Amino acid sequence: MERTISTLLNKVNSRFIEFKLSYYLMKNATFRQLRVFAEVAKHLSFARAAEAMHLTPPAVTMQIKELEGHVGLPLFERSGRKVALTTAGEYMLVYARKMLATLKDAEDAAARLQQVEAGTLTIGMVSTAKYFLPRLLSQFQREHTGVDIRLAVGNREQLVNMLQGNEVDIAVMGRPPKELATRAEPFAAHPHVFVAPTDHPLLRVGHPTVESLRPYGFIVRERGSGTRAAMEKFLSEGRLEPHIHMEMSSNETIKQAVMAGMGISFLSLHTIGLELEHKLIAVLDVEGTPIVRAWNVVHTLSKLLSPAAEAFRYFMLERAEAHLADTYGRLLSLPG
Repeated sequence: MERTISTLLNKVNSRFIEFKLSYYLMKNATFRQLRVFAEVAKHLSFARAAEAMHLTPPAVTMQIKELEGHVGLPLFERSGRKVALTTAGEYMLVYARKMLATLKDAEDAAARLQQVEAGTLTIGMVSTAKYFLPRLLSQFQREHTGVDIRLAVGNREQLVNMLQGNEVDIAVMGRPPKELATRAEPFAAHPHVFVAPTDHPLLRVGHPTVESLRPYGFIVRERGSGTRAAMEKFLSEGRLEPHIHMEMSSNETIKQAVMAGMGISFLSLHTIGLELEHKLIAVLDVEGTPIVRAWNVVHTLSKLLSPAAEAFRYFMLERAEAHLADTYGRLLSLPG
């Protein structure tokens, strides 16, 4: 009986906190405060939130203190440099994200009514896309001068979370998410290859088999990366479990490690253009490769795209394939 009463009181207390938070949010909080709060909650760091929003740390602290004053409850627990959400903060974050998403949808709707390609366009991209997307974005922005572009970069798993949390308008990625209802449109081929130092013994073999990779250590991307998933799928089909020497979240660091002779790796062809041209790294012509996936432009079905986002989607579908073919099409024919 006591446990039942205790459980009931906890539920009542939780409902009271939800009611209190929603009441004070609607009555007193500003959207600026909510944006700052959501950014601090995202990074769990006042300094990183300030950097992301181009504010000073004291300005971020002031906004959070004002918001906590409106709510009447602490939203973060601070222990030295460590920051964590309180229970009230966790509830608050749910409401804040809903309100910010609603505001963004309202802004997009207003832009559609005005039929103006203007405002802020937030594009999410997997880290591998940084090797070609900035040049395309530069061309897009020259043609759409009223659009302010913001980029959010992460691995595939992080990008899926961004789409789910409505943190990005549209995303450029490889394998589209199955866990979300999205519209994914392929715009270009995305080849992946095995790479090695230029003096690797397998380069003397015409077409190494998957089995011939067994004795060598691998330097791989982190779990959650689309590149890592593609490699594991290919090797598992060849019944090979790679011997992993190192795991890294940076393509650049992996390339440096491969060039230093620390192991072989599996990378997007779009990440190694300069290294191949200057003969700093070599492609292993493993049987069954290159593994050709697709680049996709993705948005959630629940999101009504702004004119700026629609213009970017159309631009990628019309222009990106030719750009990638011109830039990277010759790489596989370069000598290793």
